[in-house]
Amino acid sequence: MPKIGPIELPEFPLLLAPMEDVSDPPFRALCKEQGADVVYTEFISSEGLIRDAAKSTMKLDIYEKERPVGIQIFGAEMDSMLQAIDIVEKTGPDIIDINFGCPVKKVVCKNAGAGILRDIPLMVKLTEAMVKRTNLPVTVKTRLGWDQESIKIVEVAERLQDVGIQAISIHGRTRVQMYKGQADWKPIAAVKNNPRMHIPVFGNGDVDSPEAAVRMRDEYGLDGAMIGRASIGYPWFFKEVKHFFETGTHLPPPTLQERVDAARRHLQMSIDWKGEKLGVFETRRHYTNYFKGIPHFKEYRMKMVTSDASEDVFAAFDEVLEKFGDHQFV
Repeated sequence: MPKIGPIELPEFPLLLAPMEDVSDPPFRALCKEQGADVVYTEFISSEGLIRDAAKSTMKLDIYEKERPVGIQIFGAEMDSMLQAIDIVEKTGPDIIDINFGCPVKKVVCKNAGAGILRDIPLMVKLTEAMVKRTNLPVTVKTRLGWDQESIKIVEVAERLQDVGIQAISIHGRTRVQMYKGQADWKPIAAVKNNPRMHIPVFGNGDVDSPEAAVRMRDEYGLDGAMIGRASIGYPWFFKEVKHFFETGTHLPPPTLQERVDAARRHLQMSIDWKGEKLGVFETRRHYTNYFKGIPHFKEYRMKMVTSDASEDVFAAFDEVLEKFGDHQFV
């Protein structure tokens, strides 16, 4: 069974990936209920934390029902990252994760996220200092490399392990690829098969079906799967994968009533946590997947993603239930 430091995990655990404006407390709660074994916060700027920026510090909110939960931070300045470790540690997470994989320009241009893949010595030095700064297990999420020509993930993973990380999650694309093309799991398997590696190696990227999770486990031999986009607006994904592992059969998809109930809870929890305006705005990205497969749904989706008042969104949920109550999902 894989372990992250002292944290014991089930065989082939499923991890909810850290995703900006997605993996917040309301969504993490829904995914945890549906079988996610470890959940991670949205990635948090180290610079934002040390400046006490409201958006950054709010992301530190974690709850007992989420455990084990990891807080992910990003940055490239040594002093800022070490101060951020001190701040994060006080909130009591189970894991501190370092983001060396975010490909977006505003992060990369500061040499943070996947930007640091152009400077592996700095990546290792920063990681070593952060591991020494805390007693909590430190993990890393990264990509295969900056581009196809610079993939050295087997060596990089070994060096990060040697300075003390307790697990590594690897997205099977380079930074240059962003989210295009197909994720390549072979280099991740090469990390796992390195005889010097003894920490868990989790795969990420294109785990979009129970069958894909089985391939990652059985064909590539990885220790677990980190789930990102497949879970957005569909927290049932974790439960469905686990059911497939156990039985080799697919669970029936959630009914429309279950989808409306989840969307309603999600929105209400978001409002309770973020307030009306942000709660309504940041839940919008989930609705397409909550109701995917309903024909002629555009009119109702537009109401959900353009309404600024929660009462209008809740009313749209009721309309959908009334209009499409007999719809059978496949």
